[in-house]
Amino acid sequence: DHEYIQLIAPKVGKVGVSNYAQGELGEVVYVDLPEVGAEFTQGKPFGTVESTKAAGSVYMPVTAKVVEINTALSSDYGLVNRSAEEDGWMAKVEIKNETELDGLMDAEQYK
Repeated sequence: DHEYIQLIAPKVGKVGVSNYAQGELGEVVYVDLPEVGAEFTQGKPFGTVESTKAAGSVYMPVTAKVVEINTALSSDYGLVNRSAEEDGWMAKVEIKNETELDGLMDAEQYK
């Protein structure tokens, strides 16, 4: 899978699709974001990204509760293409089970 979680505070991370994934998708034309307050278990879909090539679900890397969504994406889907791992994040989440982070690849392993 090609989602990421970047820790931004203790037990808080921002999630989205990786730069590799956006490159494979091509031009992003729509992003479906989760509701604030929604809870997802690790590996379950929390959103959708549609492009000129394909549409696909985005999966939650850890069990988490959505605390904020990136409202900028609703008017500028291209943020995912231009800045997937910075400005193009999809949601900020409260991590429910930090031990799940141990099973994820870090940025160097992913590359």
